[in-house]
Order: sequence, then structure tokens, then C-alpha cells
Amino acid sequence: MMIIKFKAALPLLLALLFMQSNVRAQAKKPNIVFFLVDDLGWTDVEPFGTSFYETPNIKKLAEESMIFTNAYAACPVCSPTRASILTGKYPAGTGITDFIEAERTQPVKWSRNTPLIPPLNKDRLSLDEFTLAEALKTAGYKTCFAGKWHLGPENYWPENQGFDFNFGGHNVGQPKSYFSPYKNPRLSDGPVGEHLPDRLAKETSSFIADNKEHPFFVYFSFYSVHTPLKARKDLVDKYEEKKARLGLLDAFSKEGERKLRIVQSNTTYAAMVEAMDEAIGKVIQKLKEQGVYDNTIIIFFSDNGGLSTSEGHPTANLPLRAGKGWLYEGGIREPLIIKWPEITRAGSVCQVPVISNDFYPTLLQAAGLPLHPNQHTGGVSIAPLLVNKKIKNRALYWHYPHYGNQGGSPGAAIREGDWKLIRWYETGKEELYNLKQDIGEMNNLVVKDAKIAQKLSLKLDAWLKNEKSVFPEKNPNYVK
Repeated sequence: MMIIKFKAALPLLLALLFMQSNVRAQAKKPNIVFFLVDDLGWTDVEPFGTSFYETPNIKKLAEESMIFTNAYAACPVCSPTRASILTGKYPAGTGITDFIEAERTQPVKWSRNTPLIPPLNKDRLSLDEFTLAEALKTAGYKTCFAGKWHLGPENYWPENQGFDFNFGGHNVGQPKSYFSPYKNPRLSDGPVGEHLPDRLAKETSSFIADNKEHPFFVYFSFYSVHTPLKARKDLVDKYEEKKARLGLLDAFSKEGERKLRIVQSNTTYAAMVEAMDEAIGKVIQKLKEQGVYDNTIIIFFSDNGGLSTSEGHPTANLPLRAGKGWLYEGGIREPLIIKWPEITRAGSVCQVPVISNDFYPTLLQAAGLPLHPNQHTGGVSIAPLLVNKKIKNRALYWHYPHYGNQGGSPGAAIREGDWKLIRWYETGKEELYNLKQDIGEMNNLVVKDAKIAQKLSLKLDAWLKNEKSVFPEKNPNYVK
């Protein structure tokens, strides 16, 4: 039995030894630049399928990297996913299971006519969490945060959670303005009309230049492409001309009772996507100018699916179903690109499902730090995947016991292999999909493949219990 176990672990062991030898061969610990885009859909960048939005810098990055086609956010809305990245925990484990907002989203202030009342949602990331930034600082990393935080009130901002520098991160989930004056307590105003993504790129670039002699961790967490839908006029004009030239027409369908965009043709949103891409290009260029590009791990990711069913319906997520705020694939599947010099193979593709909780242990390993199993309880290191080795088969989970602003209702989900089961808390009903055969989740197999559904349902029950998940309760004031 011991021999069998050793043989099973041998590929993983060899992969880790290979990676460790490469890391040791580097002159110093690798720098880390993590680009997190807000509300960006799975197909909103060129490497993942858009033919309308232009993202040449992200396209170039993907050509030098590994792309993940089955990467997931831990939640269909922002704050819980952001907490999962910094803690390595599932949202249920941090208590942040919905976006952090005013009291109106909490059960004591609930006034919406819904069958259920959502549970309490923590309004801050606990200072007891040993964040990814704090962990990297123990290895001598200089740490910089730029952009959207949305993980609590003052005294719970980036500078209180392990970041040496904070450019623009505070309590809000969207910018007061994408153009100066910004009205941001952690970002001074620039010249009138200065563009926010460009300003954040400049601050990030200055940090890189000032700290290139040390290993550094940059967490560039864009406010883009979240509403309000505002963009530079030159880029909007460009896409107005392109839309007319291509003969594109806005088109909509329905998801439940919500209008659903099914064509990527919003010119303002396209302009916001390209401006985000330009900012990424400027930071990458600075890495090259400072001679640190070849010793920098770059990660590109989004915090939830594209906004397709409300608030202007700016993007379409087809072939995925629904979008932000929904437990269907359009709400949780994200574009993920990882470039790890001397580790990842240029142009490689990984189809293994991964989730945002995995970044924490992966980056600890990159920095040569020991893992913290009591901290990243929901994630595993995906470093072996970067050298085309395997990780242990596992299920991924979601628990979203809230009503979002986009039409989705409270529920939970599990994905294992090609199978995904969704449970809706209002009714207790479940849906089962084979994502390999039905990426759009149109063919519910819960009756046809009842044994698979039952197996996944029991696993979901066990996970929810293990996470000490809190659930919505019946609304005594609900009127049909």
C-alpha cells in the first residue's frame, strides 16, 4: 500500500521539485503582479473569444502564458471573491457572502418582497485573517494595492491588511468618478479629466520603479469595468465607428424575468475594456523597462461574471448562461491567465477547474513560504498545473444565500468533473448539468441522471455543514 501511494504522488513530487529548482535558480524571489478586473465577463477579452472589444496587451500576455478555461470566482458578486483571494477561504469561511453594502442588504433592514430573508453578511474582512499580503511581507516583499478594495470601512482598508502602499482602495464598490476629481479618500486628484485606470497604472509603475531592488507584490484591483458606464470619448467614438462598420445591432433575450444582453455591442463598455487593457500594457512595459519582467509572476483574473442582466446590460456572456449575480456559469466562470517565468509554457492551456481560493497557497509556494492550512482552508496550490502536472481531483463549491441586484436568487452549487449541480434555496429544487456537453446549462439532467445528482447533493450538504454556512429564512411578510 505504501508503494502504491508513493507512485500516485510521484508526478506531483517531481513537479514541485522541478518548480523549486527553477525558483532557486532565479536571482531572487519572484515578483508578483496580480491584475483583478471588476465585473469582467469570461469572453470579454480577446484570448477568450471577444471579437468586438480590443485587448492587445492581454492578448500578448496570454501568448506568453498559460490560460485556464475553467477558472472560477468563489462568488457571483465582488466582495466575497475578493476576500477569498486574500484569505484562501471560501466566502462562507470569511462570513462575507455578499457584496458589502449599506444596511439595506442586511436582514434587519430587509424590505424587499421576497420569499426568503437573507442571512447576516459581514461588513468587513476581519483583521484576524492573515492575508496574502501579510504572508508575503514575512518573506521580505514590498506590497502595493491599487484600485478597488470594497472589504470594509476605514481601519479595515489595505494599509490595515498588509499593504505598504494604498492607491485608491477604500470602502466603496464603484468609483465616484472615472475622471478626476475622483472624490476618493485614498487617491489625490490629478489634472481635471485625468482617467482613473491610467492614474492607477502610473502609481503602480512608480511603485515598481521605486522597489525593483526588493521582491514586490502588486495587487492592481481595477475599478474598471464596473458601472458607472463612463469612458474616454476617443475610445467611445472608435467603437461607435466599429459597431457601424460591422453592422452590429444590440440584441436581448431573457433570463427569468430579466432582460439579457446576447451581443457584445455596447460601445461605452468596449471603451472601458480597452482602457483597462491599456493600463495593463503600461504596467507590463514598466516591468520591462526596469529589468524585472523576466522575474515577475503575472496573474490576470476577474472577480465575477460580466454584467448582462441589469444596470445597463453592458456585456454578453454567451455561450455561458446569465451573468453577474447568478450561479450559472456566466456569473462565476472567469478569464484566468498566469505567466510564471521559466515555469509556464507560452501559449499553453489548462482545462482543470480552479477557483479564486487557490491563489493564496499557490503564491505562497512561489515565494518559498510554507503553506498555512489553517488560513487557506478552501484552496490548494495549483502550481503543478503550471508545469502540466495533475492536482488531486476535487469538487468546487459555491454558497450564495442572497438576492443580488441582477436577478439571481439564493442558492448553492457544486462542480465535480464535468458535472455541476445547483440548488435553489427558495424551493429546494436542484438542477444538474454536464458542462462538457452543455456549457450553456440549457439541458437539466436532474431526473435523467438522478444518481449523479444525489451524489453531488450529498457532497454539497456535507460541505455546507463543514463550512458552518448560514442560510436565508422564510419571510413572514412575503406576499405572492
